[in-house]
Amino acid sequence: MRYRTLGGTGTVVSNLCLGTMTFGAETDEAGSFAQLDRFVDAGGTFIDTADVYSTGVSEEIVGRWLRDRPGVRDRVVIATKGRFPMGPGANDAGLSRVHLTRALDASLRRLGVEAVDLYQAHAWDPLTPLPETLRFFDDAVRAGKIHYAGVSNFTGWQLQKAALLTQHLHLTPIVTLQPQYNLLVREIEFELVPVCENEGIGILPWSPLGGGWLTGKYQRDRPPTGATRLGEDPERGVEAYAGRNAQERTWRVLDAVRRVAEQRGVSMSAVSLAWLADRPAVTSVILGARTTEQLDDNLTAADLSLTAEETRLLDEASAPPVADYPYGGPGVRQRGRELPAG
Repeated sequence: MRYRTLGGTGTVVSNLCLGTMTFGAETDEAGSFAQLDRFVDAGGTFIDTADVYSTGVSEEIVGRWLRDRPGVRDRVVIATKGRFPMGPGANDAGLSRVHLTRALDASLRRLGVEAVDLYQAHAWDPLTPLPETLRFFDDAVRAGKIHYAGVSNFTGWQLQKAALLTQHLHLTPIVTLQPQYNLLVREIEFELVPVCENEGIGILPWSPLGGGWLTGKYQRDRPPTGATRLGEDPERGVEAYAGRNAQERTWRVLDAVRRVAEQRGVSMSAVSLAWLADRPAVTSVILGARTTEQLDDNLTAADLSLTAEETRLLDEASAPPVADYPYGGPGVRQRGRELPAG
């Protein structure tokens, strides 16, 4: 396992993070404990959860695991999130001070801790003024309930605005961004990655295997079946089978990943995770496994370093389509200084 600082902070975390969205739903408590134990034994130090994962059950499982393992709390960095509905009331959702106060206190109770290391806004809230949310984070740090603040699923302008407001208002900074990011979904490189590099914000990618696509288990023109995410529901979420299957780029990426995996004698999952872990501004890649066996396979990426040639092959195969303006076209370079004529 390799280790990096959490964004621009001095706190160190493992380059792989154990995500717990499956806990209490697809993974029972015994299986969840087994994953947590295996992750820590492998040198993992970063655990991510959220209040809406299994409607609080995921946090409760993590909390019981912490209580059953004396001393482990000092070895791990715990992250959770608030934003989405946890009840029927008008103020049981959003990023307002009212909701986040209730949500954070409830998360602390479920986790059985006095403070969480990283508290994240799970998504943008168009109703709440951003300074209200940022001031809540600052107050929570001052109260000793959280150590750092982060956001998830923000767009480029939203993240940049948050970063600038914390500087202008002298508030606790945003230290992490949790976006969807993988070899099949690289659009955050257009704006979000440059913001993170410029502001010292660490990226914590979710869905690093594209809902299972990058493991190589899905086949062209043959809808999946069985006990997998898309086998149970082929049109589930952003990884829906029909849409991905119809894109030639999907199969070009999978062919490149398979080629590297076969040459290195490792799984396609390991190759995909290793590529992502070495992307600019990435702090830690969030793993999401149903079983300990799946987790073991993912953990093989912890110390896997791809060669420059392997990285180039994957970069070229997965390059996202770029519109002529403002990201491409004659005379335009995404990160260069060349400007269009006229």
